[in-house]
Amino acid sequence: MNPWTCAALICLAGALGGAVNALISDNGFVLPTVRRAIWCPGFLANILIGAFAAFASWSFYGSGAGVELGIINEPRAVLSLKFSALAGVFLVGVAGAKWITNEVDKKLLKESVKIAGTKKLTDEECEKLVEGPALQVLTRVEQA
Repeated sequence: MNPWTCAALICLAGALGGAVNALISDNGFVLPTVRRAIWCPGFLANILIGAFAAFASWSFYGSGAGVELGIINEPRAVLSLKFSALAGVFLVGVAGAKWITNEVDKKLLKESVKIAGTKKLTDEECEKLVEGPALQVLTRVEQA
């Protein structure tokens, strides 16, 4: 199989993994935004990061690691792509996108704590603030 076709299928599987991460995360399919100097990647970045993580994993550790691309359009190795490889890179895409999502959520929650520390809130208000995704928590803390 042509290595570029394999690479495209690998990237597609990783992109689907990134989309699944956006679907199962609390944030959903939101567009990229910046809140209080924190970049929130949104679902488009999840898809791109999932595709990149999948391609990198396949290139480093999968059957793509053994491919030596020739100067002419013919690769020097025969390449095969199994469903197990596609399933593996799909999971790598989910995990790669989830890692980015968690890092952004951590920054948003740190900013929320910094803002909440300057306010006098009752116990009931505190309980309401922490419900939902990190971006909503930050919004609620800013409005409190």
